[in-house]
Order: sequence, then structure tokens, then C-alpha cells
Amino acid sequence: MIPKRLEFLISPELPPAQLSEVFSAAGNQLFLVGGSVRDAFLERDVVDFDFATDARPDRIIELLEPWADTVYTVGAAFGTVAARRGGRVVEVTTFRNEIYRDDSRKPQVTYSDDIVTDLSRRDFTVNAIALPLMGMEPVDPFDGLVDLAHGVLRTPLDPSVSFSDDPLRMLRLFRFQASLGFEPDPTALEAVRSMSDRLEIISAERIRDELSKLMVAPAPGTALAGIVETGLANHFLPELPTLAMEQDPNHRHKDVLAHTFAVVDKASPDLTLRLAALFHDIGKPDTRQFGPDGVSFHHHEVVGARMTRRRMKALRFPKETIDDVAQLVFLHLRPHTLKMGWTDSAVRRYVRDAGDLLPLLNELVRCDVTTANARRERLIQNGIDELEFRIAELGAKEELARLRAPIDGHEVMGYLGIGPGPGIGDIMGLMLERRIDQGPFSKTEAYQMTREWAIARGMSDPGPPPDEEE
Repeated sequence: MIPKRLEFLISPELPPAQLSEVFSAAGNQLFLVGGSVRDAFLERDVVDFDFATDARPDRIIELLEPWADTVYTVGAAFGTVAARRGGRVVEVTTFRNEIYRDDSRKPQVTYSDDIVTDLSRRDFTVNAIALPLMGMEPVDPFDGLVDLAHGVLRTPLDPSVSFSDDPLRMLRLFRFQASLGFEPDPTALEAVRSMSDRLEIISAERIRDELSKLMVAPAPGTALAGIVETGLANHFLPELPTLAMEQDPNHRHKDVLAHTFAVVDKASPDLTLRLAALFHDIGKPDTRQFGPDGVSFHHHEVVGARMTRRRMKALRFPKETIDDVAQLVFLHLRPHTLKMGWTDSAVRRYVRDAGDLLPLLNELVRCDVTTANARRERLIQNGIDELEFRIAELGAKEELARLRAPIDGHEVMGYLGIGPGPGIGDIMGLMLERRIDQGPFSKTEAYQMTREWAIARGMSDPGPPPDEEE
């Protein structure tokens, strides 16, 4: 009898049932495997389907082409063929062994004719369950269903073998801890501690992708702590362990590493925001100073933004993501510097500097409050409430999202009768500063300001400003 939670898999409208008929008719085995099976048993949404077969890649392509709208062969050299039909994506992979050479970033792939051998080379037992669509009797040689029930992450083979086969699995161990809420098996953790340096052979791009998945999991904090504790972070995020700064008995300050994990967990699962939370205090170790008033971390946001850029570039993040995360790190202290209230000019400058990142910046600032002092937390949150109120209040009067001078550079050049040059940037900058400091002003005032600027620099008097209508 098919368990109720798996009944949807035999629907003739879905790829498992459809492809089962295709491969069976061709005389080939086909199993649903990996995360598809795991999530089906956990009653989680299954969006994409992963299959394993004894058919070789060329044969897989032949069988998929009549069925699929599109077939993707980019992974065929490693035994995997992807296909799309309607809104569904499937991956079909030949039974295989996958072993990394000691100095290689790419796997050496050898094929197998045995599903059990294929399952033995998978990352964790909860992902090493195969489901034949004919009969629906799970193939579970490594007790993955037991580990699913107990919420344990264990490798099918000895973890030293599994992690040597693909060292990225050490990072994936913590990614699944964060996304599934499962606990790593102690032997797996010990293996990570002893062989974490093997991560060095993995490409920055693969590490980046795995880290990104971890960062948007429901609660990454505990997993990040495990990455630091096992020494794995030293090989791709070496700045993170340094946040566990030794506490001076006479100049105590909060545990910056624990605080960082708490901020990450509080933040919404947006990759840019979570990365900013991870890096927001990364500049503190390099800026810590002891003085008569205690410990200070002056300009750690400036140093941190620079360090953030360097680390994210090393991990091959896209430039836009790097720019956004670094800007959030740079600005995350801004609201705390204005303790005397938010003037109109301060609000305009804050909105201008944050730009499209404004909602993420405001959330980061709120998440950065992890004090156990309820009164202090309330004061800080009230201050952020006031800031958001002032933004809304001023935004109702002015177009805060488009802070700019009343005239543009072309109009300035036409009025002065000059071509492009650094001077145009200077006067445009002065007008923007006036707009921020004093609020909206007219085109006539802008031209008059330009006229005075030109005369002060020994340029010819351009004459009276054009009428406002012009």
C-alpha cells in the first residue's frame, strides 16, 4: 500500500509517473532519488524531481527528447541530463561513483549499474533513499528513513570517505542543518574538524552557492556556529572566527560572534540582508581599542565595508550583490549617530545614501539590537520608529526617492556656454547638497546659484537666469 504522503507521485500529470513509463518501456531502471524523496517523506513541497537510472547519458537524452519541451545537456559529461516540461524541471543522472582527486576541483565520474552503489556515494543518508515508481517500495540501504525520523545528518559511508569524495559536503552538512533543522552526527562533525582543509580544492563559485543556500535557511545561526567551531570557516570565511574576540576582564564587551549569529537569525531570509547581517561587525577586531571609557570600535563600519568587499569578491559574488551588502555594512550605524533627533536634512541624507536599500537597512538596524536590557532595546527601537515616521512624514511633502537639483548638467552647460568637465560635477554636487540641506528650491534659484558659482571662479557672467517657465 502506498503511503498517503507519497500518493501524489503516481499522478499521471506529474513527471515521476510519466518518466517511469518511458524508461520502463525502454528496458531501463528509473528511481526517484535525493531531495525529491526526502522532501516527499517529510511532506515538504517537491518542486523539481531528481531521478537516477542505469541508462547512460546519450540514452537518457534519447528518452527525454520526445517527452520534454527542452532538454539541457550541459551536465551530460558528469552523467546528468536536465529537462523541462511545462513548468516542471527534472534531472536524470546515470548511476555513478563520484570521486575527487586530491588536487582536483572537478570530480572524476565513473558509472555504475547498481542503485545501491550510487546511493552509497551520496552526501547524507536522508538523501540516499531511492523510490521506484513501480511498486513504490523504498530502496534504503543506509537507514535514511530512520535518520529522517530522528532528524540526524549522517553519511552513508564513513564520513572521511564521503567528504573526501566531495569536500563541499562538509559545508552542505551545515546547510542542511540550517534548512532542515536536523543535527549533524558527531562522527561527521569530527571528520569536518580533521579534514576541513580539504575544502581548499573546491571552487569559490561552488562554495558561494552553498553558502548562499545556507544563509537564506530558516535559522542559520547554529549552523554558522558549527562552521566556526569545526574550523571550516577558516578556509572560506576566515574573518568570521576572529569575531570571537578574547574578553578583557577590565573592559568587557558583548560577544561579537554570538551577536552576529543572533542578528543573522533575526533578519528576514533575504540573501543581501542576511549577508549584511553576517558581515556588519566584521571590522570590529581590527578597530578595537581600550580607553578610559571602555572599549571602542571607531569606524568599524568603514573597515567592515572594505573587508566585506574583499571577502565577497574572493567568493565570486556578483558585483551588484557585493555593492549592496558593502553599502549596508557601511551604513548600519548611521541611525545611531543621530541621537538629537532627525532633522529634515538628516532624513534626506539618510534616504539618499540608502537608496533602494532603505527597507533592508532599516531592518538590519532593528535586527542589530540584541541587548538583554529591555529598556535599552525599547529606546533604540523607538528611535528607529521615529526615523521611519520622519521618512514617511517628509516623503509626503517631498519626492525623497528622487533627490536631485532642479536643473541637470546639460542645462548648466547650456546656460554657461561651456562643455563637459569637472566643474559641472562640482556645481551639480553643490546644488544637490543644498537640496538635501534646505529642501526643494526653484529652477531660477538653481540658475542664480550657478551664476554666482561661475563668477566666483572668474568665468564670464552668463547673465540673468532664464525665466522659470523656460
